[in-house]
This record gives sequence, C-alpha cells and structure tokens, in this order.
Amino acid sequence: MADLNHVVLIGRLTRDAELKYTANGQAVCKFSIAVNRRRKSGEQWVDEPNFFDVVLWGRQGETLNQYLVKGKQVGVDGELRQDRWEQDGQNRSKVEIVAANLQLLGGGTGGASSSYGGSNGTGASYNGGAPRQDSAPVSAGDDGFTNDIPF
Repeated sequence: MADLNHVVLIGRLTRDAELKYTANGQAVCKFSIAVNRRRKSGEQWVDEPNFFDVVLWGRQGETLNQYLVKGKQVGVDGELRQDRWEQDGQNRSKVEIVAANLQLLGGGTGGASSSYGGSNGTGASYNGGAPRQDSAPVSAGDDGFTNDIPF
C-alpha cells in the first residue's frame, strides 16, 4: 500500500493572513485556522478548539491574501509538511498544512465577507489556476437543466 498525506479541514482564521516574499520573489501567504472538535465531557458536549498553521504558495497566496481575515471561514485541502531545525542545541519541529486548494466559505467577521464574488458571497475558490472539472460538457440542445425543478 502506498503512503498517503492528505488533509481536508474547515475552520475559521485566528488572525489576518500575512503575505511575504522569498528571496527569489515567490509569494508565501501564512495564516492559522481553528477547527472545533466536539467531545462529550460527562453529560455535556463541549467544543475543543484545535489550531493549525496553513501556508499558501505563489499566485494563489497573492490572490486570496486580501480575503483571508480573522474570523473568515475557509475550507483547506492540502498536505502536511514537517519542518525540522536545531535551536540552542535542541531539535525543534513544526507541522504545517501546505494548501493545494482553498475554499472561501460564508460567514466570518471580516469586512470582505461577501466582496470576493459568488452569487451570494458564500463561496469562491482558487485551485492554482487549474481548470474546473466538476461539470460535464453540455450538448448543443441541452441547457443543463432538468425538467423536474420544484419551483
């Protein structure tokens, strides 16, 4: 069996995203998200937050940086990367999520909550410029709608 490294999370940004550039001019957008996990404590259900650092590289990070504000809900699809280094004689490590696809979701306290597009401001995504493959081709006589629409 082959190894698999794939992460899908939906959470809210804990701070505004930071856009920086590497020495060779590549854009790096970094932010952190909080994802709640519900668990039972005695007779009650409680939310337990988990925090994850996310990195968005290149044009994708430049494009979406302005919409990644604290409180904004996002869906992240990517992989885990572990950075290791030595500091003061001790080995350190940090796990980050490198996003391959980011979906802006509705809600959030950010001022740009609905200015990024979508018919009602509830969904815009960027997947690195790859063409979308989620719809089948439509023939010339087919308008793409079924006749049994309930309204």
